[in-house]
Amino acid sequence: MYFVYILECADKSLYTGITTDVERRFAEHKAGTGAQYTRTRKAICVRYVESCTDRSSASKREAAIKKLSREQKLLLIQ
Repeated sequence: MYFVYILECADKSLYTGITTDVERRFAEHKAGTGAQYTRTRKAICVRYVESCTDRSSASKREAAIKKLSREQKLLLIQ
């Protein structure tokens, strides 16, 4: 099982990624060993999680979410 997640960073920006373990991946982002984006912007919380059956579908969903505007992502989070 894979998950697509959206993190909120300290600068209020949103980061989207995929993982098999959201808690572990968030801990990596918080520790500065995750993505370079979150190393500089400091991940503060997980705002959204969506499960996917496999890596391919998770990657496709991640790409679709990344194409959304900030406003659309905030609507998705709600």
